Amino acid sequence: MKPLADLIRPQTLDEVIGQQHLIGENQILRKLIEVNHIPNLIFYGPSGTGKTTLANIIARLSNKKIYKLNATDAKTEDIRNIIKDLETLDGMKGILLYLDEIQNFNKKQQQTLLKYIENGQITLIASTTENPYFTIFSAILSRSTILEFNPLTLEEIEEGLKRAVTLVESEFYLYPLTYDPEALKYIAKVSNGDLRKALNALEIALYPNCKMKEFVLDMDAVKKCTVTAGFSYDRFGDQHYDTLSAFQKSIRGSDADAAIHYLARLIQVGDLLSICRRLLVIATEDIGLAYPQAITIVKGCTDAALQLGFPEARIPLAEAVILLANSPKSNSVVTAIDDALADLKNGNIGKIPNHLKDSHYSGAKDLGYGAEYKYPHDYPNHYVKQAYLPTSLKHVKYYQPGTNKVEQSFVNYQNFIKRNGKF
Repeated sequence: MKPLADLIRPQTLDEVIGQQHLIGENQILRKLIEVNHIPNLIFYGPSGTGKTTLANIIARLSNKKIYKLNATDAKTEDIRNIIKDLETLDGMKGILLYLDEIQNFNKKQQQTLLKYIENGQITLIASTTENPYFTIFSAILSRSTILEFNPLTLEEIEEGLKRAVTLVESEFYLYPLTYDPEALKYIAKVSNGDLRKALNALEIALYPNCKMKEFVLDMDAVKKCTVTAGFSYDRFGDQHYDTLSAFQKSIRGSDADAAIHYLARLIQVGDLLSICRRLLVIATEDIGLAYPQAITIVKGCTDAALQLGFPEARIPLAEAVILLANSPKSNSVVTAIDDALADLKNGNIGKIPNHLKDSHYSGAKDLGYGAEYKYPHDYPNHYVKQAYLPTSLKHVKYYQPGTNKVEQSFVNYQNFIKRNGKF
C-alpha cells in the first residue's frame, strides 16, 4: 500500500496546498507553468512543503522526456546515461531532469550537467533543503532561478489532513469515520510546517483502525502517534546559522523575550558551545564599551554553563541573555577594529613614527629611533600631545564614541586631558 502522503499527492496546481507566493494568481511559477516556459529551477525549502509535488506537476505538463534522480544515491554514470538519451528520438525535444537533494552532488557531478542546462538540452529542476548559495556550484546557480518554499501554516496543514481523512474514509474504512477537529489541529501544530510529517502521523492513527465500527479520531488517538512537538533543526545546516543569527539580532535589538526563545531552541538541541561562543561575541560586538563589565559577567556565566552542562547550564545562559538584551548597546569597538583592518587591506599603512620605534638596543639612537619620544607619565594628567599614527593616517578617526554614559565619560576625559595637558 502506498504511503498516505503519496495517495493524496496533488495532480494539478489548484490542488496544491500552500506556496501561494509562487503558484497563486499571477505569481511567477504559475505564469511559467501556464505558458509552458520552464527555465532551470532550484526549489529551496524545508521538507514536506511541496517541492517534489510541484516538480512532478511541471514534469507532467512538459513535452520533454522526464528523468528523476535523487542525489543521495545517484552517480555520475546516471547523469551520463541521461545525456546519451539526448541523441535518441525520445530526447530530441529535450529532457527534463528532476534532481532531488542536489546538495548531495559534489562539484564534479554538478559540473557534468552544466553544458547541457546552459544550451537548453536539459531543463533542470533541482530541490534542496539547504541554502543553495552554500551547497550548489555557482555556475549552476547563475543559470537557474531560485524559488524559496515556506513552511506550511497550521491552517494549510489542517486542510491537507482533512483531505486525507476524507480519502481514507472513502477508500479503506468499512464504517463512517468520526474525528475531533482539535485532534487534526494538534497534528498540524506538532508537524512544524511539514505536511508529510503530519500525514505520516495521521496514517499511523487511522490505518490500524479502519475495520473498527466505532473508532473516533480524537486527541488520545493522535497523541499516541505523535511523540513530541519538537522542531526541525540541523546543527550543520542553514537552521543552525539562522537560529544563531536570530539569537544575536534579538539581543542586539534589546528584545529579551525573543532572545530567550532562540536560546531555548539552541538549548533544545544541546548546542552549548555555539551558545557560549555567540554570547561572548555579543558582549563585545553589540554591548561593548556601553557596559564594559558585560564581558566579565558573560564569561562567568558561560564558564559556569560549560562546567555544569545541561540541563543546569540553561540557568546561567538565560542570565547572560537577559543581561545582554537589557544592556545599553554600542558597536564602536567592532567598527573601530574593522575600519583599521580595512585600511591595512587597502594598503593604507604608512610608516611607524621614529619616536615610537623600539630604542632598547645599541645603535637605535643613531637611527633616530625613540629619541624624541615624550613619556606621558612625566606630564600633568599623564598626557602630552605627540603623534602616534603614521603620518599618512594622522587625521584618521577609527574609534567613534557611542552616546551612552560610559563612552561619553571617555569623551569628557579626553577633552579634559587635552585641554589641560602639555603641547
